[in-house]
Order: sequence, then C-alpha cells, then structure tokens
Amino acid sequence: MFGIKIVKQNCRGLVETLGRYSRSVEAGLHFYIPIFQKIRVVELAMHPLRLQKYSVITQDNADIEASVTLNYHVTDAKKYTYENSDSVESMAQLVRGHLRDIIGRMELNTALGSTSKINAELAAAIGDLTNIYGINVDRVNIDELTPSKEIQKAMDKQLTADRERVAMIAKAEGEARNIKLTTDARNKALVETAQAQAQATRAKADAENYRIQKIQAALQNVDDNYFKDQSIGAFKELSNSETNLVVLSKEEMTSLGQVPVIQKILEQTK
Repeated sequence: MFGIKIVKQNCRGLVETLGRYSRSVEAGLHFYIPIFQKIRVVELAMHPLRLQKYSVITQDNADIEASVTLNYHVTDAKKYTYENSDSVESMAQLVRGHLRDIIGRMELNTALGSTSKINAELAAAIGDLTNIYGINVDRVNIDELTPSKEIQKAMDKQLTADRERVAMIAKAEGEARNIKLTTDARNKALVETAQAQAQATRAKADAENYRIQKIQAALQNVDDNYFKDQSIGAFKELSNSETNLVVLSKEEMTSLGQVPVIQKILEQTK
C-alpha cells in the first residue's frame, strides 16, 4: 500500500526513510510507503522576517534600539532542514551580530544619518548564507534607529541650543549688515555733497575768471573816450550829492574841459 503526497509549486520535497533523509523530489505527485517513509515539504518562496527591536551600543557609548526587516528564501532544503535546528533563528542572530559590529564602529550622529550605508555593509557582511543555513538573504533594511530617552532629551536640548545660536548669529549679521549699509549710504552722501560743492566752487571760479578775462580783454581795446565817459558819469553823481568839491590837477582840468558836458557842469558849479 502506498501513500500519496503532492508537493506544491516552488516547494521541495524531502523523502525520509525510517527517519533518515534519502532523496529530494521536485513539485508534483509522489508516492511513498507509509510508516517507513515520510515526505517533508519545504517552501522555496521568499519569506519576510521582522526582527524585534534590540539594543545596540555605538562607538561613543550611546544606547540605541534597532529595528530590522529582511527577506530570505531557502536555497538548499536539505541544509535548511537537517543541518540546523532553527535556521531562521540562526540567520536572525547572525544579522543582529553583524549589525552590532557595524554600528559599534560608528558614533551616534554618524549612525543615525547613515542607514543606507549600514544597510549596504550589513548585506555585504551577511552575503550568501547557503553554505551555513541553506538560506539566501535577498534584502535587509534597517527600519528604525531610536536613541534612548535620555539621549533624545540631550539631543533636543542641543538642537534647541544650536537653533538659538544660529538665530543669534543671523541677527548679529543682519544688524552688522544694516549698520554697514547705513554707514556706506551716509559716506556716499557726504562724498556726493562734497563733490557737488567742489563742482559748484569750480564753476563759480571759472565764471569769475572768465568775467575778469573778458574785462581785461575789453579794457585793452578801449580808448581814452571810455575813461572820459566814466569820469563824466562820476561827475554827474557827484553833482547830485551834498559833497560837490572835486580836486583836479591842471592837466586833468584841461583835458576834461574839452568835453562839452564837463564844461556845462563846471559853469553850473561856478
């Protein structure tokens, strides 16, 4: 009499005869002798596994909790079943040990900001576990690294202090920049005012110099009649004032007497 065993797809059957492994069978329908034989089925599909949180100590003696998930599949059903009493737990312990070693060589701040790097190092350290447990780890991921409550409080205080320090530095830099801008604007205004005054003084001096040059040029081209005309005007103003005494030399009187207007003024004065 034969027993019937169906090995499902993506599974491997292990035939045991009198409690001892005899051969492996693929997926499909298989016959065995009851009592003497047994077919143990091992799944080859990928399995997820979440490791419980556990404590890890960093290089600077900080206590953090690590949470890890991984995916694995059985590559050697015989080793997986017979060479280890609990291959999955053995694999989990190996993962935890490598993770402690990797994080133990890092400081707290580095570890908290390097989960991708830790994942890569952990996957490289685990490698292919087929030769040991008949298992291959397809993916490993650190879900969370959580510092202890005391460390979190200290980190919060440090973060608050850093923020206050940055705010104070930013405020001081803003005030210094404002003072600099104000000083630069004031100095620029003073320079522009001084330049404007200098330009105005230069323009005034140039105008005065031009006027003097014009007068000098005009005086060089006038004849004696111009000066006589100026003298006549002076005599007119003098005749209208209370002081009408004029002292002239004989030559000047002779010269002025030749001007008809002066003659009339002299006659009226006499």
